[in-house]
Amino acid sequence: MKLATIGVGNAGSKIVDRMLEFESQTDRNLCQHVHAINTARTDLAKPDYIPEDRRVLIGDTNQKAKGHGVGGDVEVGAEVAKADIEEIRRAFDDVEIHEVDALLVVAGLGGGSGSGGGPVVIDTLQEMYDEPVYGLGVLPGKYEGGRPALNAARSLQSFVTKVDNFIGFDNDAWRAREQTIEEGYEQMNRELAARLVTLLAAGETDDSEVAENAMDSSDIIRTLDTGGVSTIGYAATEVDNDAATGGLLDRWSTDRAESTDEGSKATKIQGLVRRAVNSRLTVPAEISSADRALVVLSGPPSEFSRKGIESARQWLEQEADTVEVLVGDDPRGKSPQLAAAVLLSNVTETPRINEIQNQAVDAQEKIAEQEAVREEEINDLITDENNDLDPVV
Repeated sequence: MKLATIGVGNAGSKIVDRMLEFESQTDRNLCQHVHAINTARTDLAKPDYIPEDRRVLIGDTNQKAKGHGVGGDVEVGAEVAKADIEEIRRAFDDVEIHEVDALLVVAGLGGGSGSGGGPVVIDTLQEMYDEPVYGLGVLPGKYEGGRPALNAARSLQSFVTKVDNFIGFDNDAWRAREQTIEEGYEQMNRELAARLVTLLAAGETDDSEVAENAMDSSDIIRTLDTGGVSTIGYAATEVDNDAATGGLLDRWSTDRAESTDEGSKATKIQGLVRRAVNSRLTVPAEISSADRALVVLSGPPSEFSRKGIESARQWLEQEADTVEVLVGDDPRGKSPQLAAAVLLSNVTETPRINEIQNQAVDAQEKIAEQEAVREEEINDLITDENNDLDPVV
């Protein structure tokens, strides 16, 4: 698959940067075009892999932003994106859309720039191109407070209804208690990048082998065609690279001398897929609520097993309660790992999203109460008790 990938806001830009880093480490080329769009000049200077000429500053002339960010205000984030829409459009002028299968907009939904500007960028892309536009949104953790939850709940409605499919990532499920906030975000971004690139780069060959069960962009697009919210599972295990030298004809050998090894490989693949689904998903969800599923096995082709792939597919069909399960292998002859990435499309039972909505409603009520009390307190402070004084103007 080939993507045009756009990070909106600080969190979105960092995730895109980590995707490019993972690509460089694994000899992949998923992101054909990348852009970072932000309202804070200092944040645009942070990426390591996004080219400087692909970084777009918006809101520098806005009186509330002035190039320093929007202070977590989702309304201002949307306002500056709309005001600078022509600047955003010009940034996409050099996208060679015939080389791209889809567009991915990445944003943190708890702040202001990504949650407010992201939906505006999505609208613009859908006006300009016919290719699918997907969204990737990071949900704030409970520890981040009520205001980020309110931003996320409002932005989530816009993202999910506008994009062709929305992939969620839940900070609550991923941040380790012993980590600092900065360490936690960095680790989470790397984990997410590994899952996205392993999944979406399926079908791109590194010239080492030809896939037995080929997976390409049309399979991924078909799985995501359900719309709604999707989640990704992932698991990996180290392999002996010295032994991973089998060719295409050797891969599915049925020779009796190798039957034990074949059984071991099948068991490993089954276990890897189960672990990918049953461990932490990018956003926790009930597996049986998924509409469709897709599995990508990536690694040395000598580690693949037809029997294991088929067993894993049958198991996932039962767990997800759907016959819409696609499984493919992504040969990576030089990879030190065998990895399984599992996409569960249109999951409808996601407790964390319900929690965020409830937290957002509480936050909105509290904010309204505080504003009413504040106005009354200010009035009491500056008004004399007997109303004997008149203001100058």
